[in-house]
Amino acid sequence: MKKSIIIALLLCGIIGYSQEKKWTLLECVNHALENNISIEQSELDVDLADINKSQSLSNFLPTLNANGSYGINTGANINPATNQFENNTFRSASGAINSGVNIFSGLANWKTLQRAKINKIAAEYRLDKMKDDISLFVANSFLQILFNREQLKVLVAQNAVTKENIGNTEQLVEAGVLPQGDLLELKATDATQLQQIIAAENALFISKLGLAQTLQLEDYEIFDISDEDYGLIASEILDKRPTEIVEKAKEEVNDVKIAQTNFELAEKDLELARTSYYPTLSGFLGYNTRWASTQVNPFTGEDISFVDQLYLFDGTSVGIQLNVPIFNRFTTRNNVKRNKVEVERSKFLLEQAKIDLESTVYQAYNDAKNSKKSYEAALQTEEARKLAFEYAKERYDVGLSNAFDFNQSRTAFENAQSDVIRTKYDYIFKIKVLEFYFGLPITDLN
Repeated sequence: MKKSIIIALLLCGIIGYSQEKKWTLLECVNHALENNISIEQSELDVDLADINKSQSLSNFLPTLNANGSYGINTGANINPATNQFENNTFRSASGAINSGVNIFSGLANWKTLQRAKINKIAAEYRLDKMKDDISLFVANSFLQILFNREQLKVLVAQNAVTKENIGNTEQLVEAGVLPQGDLLELKATDATQLQQIIAAENALFISKLGLAQTLQLEDYEIFDISDEDYGLIASEILDKRPTEIVEKAKEEVNDVKIAQTNFELAEKDLELARTSYYPTLSGFLGYNTRWASTQVNPFTGEDISFVDQLYLFDGTSVGIQLNVPIFNRFTTRNNVKRNKVEVERSKFLLEQAKIDLESTVYQAYNDAKNSKKSYEAALQTEEARKLAFEYAKERYDVGLSNAFDFNQSRTAFENAQSDVIRTKYDYIFKIKVLEFYFGLPITDLN
């Protein structure tokens, strides 16, 4: 019994801990970077690029191969030991070991190694870009949850005020101060607000579900983010000139880096295609030996032993081989032309990437400035709507205004509150995007 109570308490503690787990933005981003499938695939691309680089280094080494054979021959066959026809049944074996080395091939191995190094850098840039994209997506999803949560809080608070007004209106209707229609109008407003609350709760759940799936978490129902009240983040980034942010972005953002490495890869591919114009020179060294079961020593008339035959019939070969390309149906020339086109294409893509980055940064800068203005305007509107609502409520409470006018003022105030929440988180995200282009961490919301 005692043991069962202890186990139950432990289980309750574990369940309570899992339910109380609140994810911060930093935890969400780090978890996504460690578990996202797209990032894991990009990491595999880096591994493959590293393998290709290792193979390019290995191409400088000589080759070494060994081979052997054993057979039984009947009838007229060439004896591998004497190279004479024999109409006899005999067994034979042969073995060889050969080595080759590339002396000159138009520097193809050297250029292949250079290309492999660039390709690995390009794979790392693509991995970094994938991480940046995931971080931005997670941050946006995180802020969407904050927005939906605050929106729900506002709706619940507004509904509480409406229910309070219903209670006061019932008393005024009973006293004959207000007509029954005003009470019905408030009850209809209460029902509408309850529908809005349900929709807001659903939006909050969907946003949590989306982030949990991005993080590849299985416990969707208990996933939640921290309850911290995130205020406005500092906006010193807006004090910098857009050109300064653009120059910093070229160093921090991977889009231009990827386009640059793709251009360098295209240049290396062109250089590799041109190596096919050059002759190739290679060296080789080999050793071989053979044995046959019917070999007889002409002096003693005895069969020559296996070991003696290996020494008697062995041989070596050493030399160099030159291969000069003369005509290959214009294959090399067309490959060179094709790679020239790819170099020009990559060059244009690099220039376009620089233009796109500059345009994106300027757009992000303007979006951040305008979102700040929108938020400040929304605050002013909310303050004005709040005063108007309080005035309308005072008039309604003493019977100087009807329910329709009161609801109009209340709706305008509610819309102003929603605009404040929307513009606040829109401003925060756009500031973080601009800071991202400047190389600042996106996980810092305070």
